[in-house]
Amino acid sequence: MTPSPSPGSVPPAAPDDPDEPSARADPVDSVNAVDTVDSLVLHATDNGVSWLTLNRPDALNAVTWDQRERLIGRLADASADPGVRAVVLTATGKGFCAGADLRGAPPAGERVAGDVARMIRGGAQRLITAVLDCEKPVIAAVNGTAAGLGAHLALACDLVLAAESARFIEVFVRRGLVPDGGGAYLLPRLIGPQRAKELLFFGDALSAAEAERLGLVNRVVPDGELAKTAREWAERLAAGPTRALALTKQLVNASLDADRSTAFAAEAAAQEINMTTADAQEGVASFVARRRPTFRGR
Repeated sequence: MTPSPSPGSVPPAAPDDPDEPSARADPVDSVNAVDTVDSLVLHATDNGVSWLTLNRPDALNAVTWDQRERLIGRLADASADPGVRAVVLTATGKGFCAGADLRGAPPAGERVAGDVARMIRGGAQRLITAVLDCEKPVIAAVNGTAAGLGAHLALACDLVLAAESARFIEVFVRRGLVPDGGGAYLLPRLIGPQRAKELLFFGDALSAAEAERLGLVNRVVPDGELAKTAREWAERLAAGPTRALALTKQLVNASLDADRSTAFAAEAAAQEINMTTADAQEGVASFVARRRPTFRGR
């Protein structure tokens, strides 16, 4: 499976702007049939890993309304399926995700006050929340440009692998827009407020190497090794103690908004819950027996 990038929620770029991804989707790309959506969000499960692949390469994988809903559903399915123990989110073509392509959304009537906020809450924010709340570890395999919502989709993942050719662009300011999809929430927590403001205020393209230096990316790999590395990482996670990883993810994410006493109470509660799992008992038994544990995700 070949990983690749997807675009952010922006209108098509001006032709004289080489840094900005262009979502060249034709209105006829609007997705209505289930089989069409299936072809635009590829899904396969292999060795306990659910692979979710955006597949609109001609539009740099700008996400349509239907694709967004399918991704949210697939992430919820991964949480509920004991056979899935890790998720990889990637794309085909030269872009990871150019953002949101709103041309595939259901027709709207006359806009009234509150409509935009409601659309953001029900759209971009739900997608980012689905990644953050997925009970299985989610790896982003970013093979190309990740812009706007596409950048936030990658940064919401638990681990981020990037091909050397990948770029991250906070493109909103170029259109006079406020960032959505959790950008102003995620970035300060990843790199601090000053760096976050620099990216959000200027909207400059960030290379994969620079993103790694800032701490937005876990590892940069040659383009030809992205799929292989994503598979290695995902299968390693899939062989781990799945419930312990889910609880660990929850603890880390919640700690960013919690005081020490709340974080410590959550940690103790998570330990209590986890000790009832078969994997925790296997971990202790293997330690006593001085052997390698075999975790089954239960």
